[in-house]
Amino acid sequence: MAEVDNIIIHTFREIGCDLDEDIETLRQFTPEHVVEATVRCLRLIDTNTNLPHSLPPGMSARFRLGTDLANALQSLGFRGDMGYQTFLYPNEADIRRLMMFLVEKLPKESAASTDEPLGTSAMLSRRISAEISRQLQCPWVPPPCKRRSVRWIGPKEWHREGASGSHAFRSVPLAVPEGLGDLTRKIPKDIMSYYNNHMPLVKDQPAREEDIVPSLLERNAAAVTAAQEWETEWNTTGLPSRLSQEEYKAKKRERLMKRMVSELRQGLQKSEQGDRKSATADLMQMLDLLGQKGATKGTKGSRFTHTEKLQFAQDEEKTAAQIGIGEGVPRADTEEELRQKREDEQTELKEQLSQLTSQLESMETESKKLSASVQQMDEQQIEKKRSNSEKEASYKVKKKTIDLLPNAETNIKLLQGVVEKSAKQLVSLANQWEEHRAPLIEDYRQARDTVSNKESESQKRLEDIQALREKMKKVAEETRAKEDMLKQLVAEYERMAKDVNRSAYTRRILEIVANIHKQKDDIEKVLVDTRTLQKEINQLSGKLDRTFTVTDELIFRDAKKDEAVRKAYKYLAALHESFDQLIKTVEETGTILREIRELEDQIDSESGKKTVANLEKISTDYKQMKQENAALIAKLKGK
Repeated sequence: MAEVDNIIIHTFREIGCDLDEDIETLRQFTPEHVVEATVRCLRLIDTNTNLPHSLPPGMSARFRLGTDLANALQSLGFRGDMGYQTFLYPNEADIRRLMMFLVEKLPKESAASTDEPLGTSAMLSRRISAEISRQLQCPWVPPPCKRRSVRWIGPKEWHREGASGSHAFRSVPLAVPEGLGDLTRKIPKDIMSYYNNHMPLVKDQPAREEDIVPSLLERNAAAVTAAQEWETEWNTTGLPSRLSQEEYKAKKRERLMKRMVSELRQGLQKSEQGDRKSATADLMQMLDLLGQKGATKGTKGSRFTHTEKLQFAQDEEKTAAQIGIGEGVPRADTEEELRQKREDEQTELKEQLSQLTSQLESMETESKKLSASVQQMDEQQIEKKRSNSEKEASYKVKKKTIDLLPNAETNIKLLQGVVEKSAKQLVSLANQWEEHRAPLIEDYRQARDTVSNKESESQKRLEDIQALREKMKKVAEETRAKEDMLKQLVAEYERMAKDVNRSAYTRRILEIVANIHKQKDDIEKVLVDTRTLQKEINQLSGKLDRTFTVTDELIFRDAKKDEAVRKAYKYLAALHESFDQLIKTVEETGTILREIRELEDQIDSESGKKTVANLEKISTDYKQMKQENAALIAKLKGK
């Protein structure tokens, strides 16, 4: 129990108990130590506890304090005999049981800290409170007298306030390595060399230091938006297409390339009409851009890519020949003039491209507006036609009714005959329909079951995929939460005092548990040996009884004829009786030794309870109480 006592005493010292250094076990605890440790633990467990942590001088006050402590512990769930005597006249066993209960009820983070929840909100609240307390320690200074260039160092130093550190939110494009997280993707060596040796760090890319955080936030927001859009597109159109993500992306890229090719061909057709030079120049610039983009991807490509490049090159040469580019154009004298002309042409082409782009966007907007208005007009026209047809039908019915009013009785009889005839026809048609309806419904049900089975299988697979994706999201969220919790715990660990050798206590506890397991194994071995010995004893006793019975019968049979055999029979009976007495004596000796050991254990436990010392203390307290009572009686008589 020494290791357990050391852990408990160390815990009490951490929560503020005034214990001497020579106290190493709970046997050395005095009533003052027990009361102080109990009250301090109760204050940490329940903040509403308002009991003194030291014994008062009067005996009646001590009894009241002990009773209050016993009631508080019983309200916490302590099971066992509890009263004022536990604190005023303690023994080692009761103290250990009580202190172990209190240590288990202490807050789990540390014995010296209150119960604080973990999480980012708790850390933020703690930082806010620390910042407020720090600002409250600063002296108040009028705003004109504040020195903004000096930072706060201590309670007697200046503290910089205001918004001098704020700046506008400006973001710049950031270049970061791509594809490093995908292990299945192979990155070319030249690109990896650029990533490792030449690409600048993110913090070095913005021109101003203040733009690093806005740039990172903008890039992360764009990445999150792109991921959400891709997830939405994949869930709406990608999963029903029954393709993998790579196949779906390849198909989408192929559609985009086809659309670009069609746009270029339309531009080439426009160049043969209208403004030939401008359209052809725009097409040339677009072809140059496509050529540059294709060159950055490398020389390798599919047969379709090479055929498309060759076709576009032929179309470009044909268009240039049609509009007369390259015929009679004077060449520049120097390279500088050629370079200047190319830059001017590029600038003009860029301006023309931007104008055409803006015009195209405006025309697309107008086209969308006109399409919406046309669709709205079509809907209105359909609604008008429907209302007109309804009104025409109503008008025809009313007109026929008005025409039948002059010969009402005759017309009513005719209508009744027509109604009866129509009813008979309806009944016959219903019978015929029932005859045709039954096989059709059966076929329909079979087809519906077949389709529903196929759809259920596909729907089940889609649901499984979606469930797996949701599970992946939950696992990712749990991982992020656990990472945040890990950071929080690391911060708490760094903030805690490092003078406590918790690993030694943990190792010692593990050693104690191992010793307990070892003792348990030894006890089980002893029990097995005891059972084996008892079994052997029972077998030998049975064998002895059987042997004596057989011998007794044999000798008794011959004792009637021979006197020597009769004497041997008497000796055998005496020997058996002596052995019985010897066995009983051995059993009684074992019982006595066991009782002696039990009495010794009881003596040790009683000696640990300090009965004699407690009796002496009780006698002393009784005398002190009698003196206090006598003093109170004398004081009352004096009044």
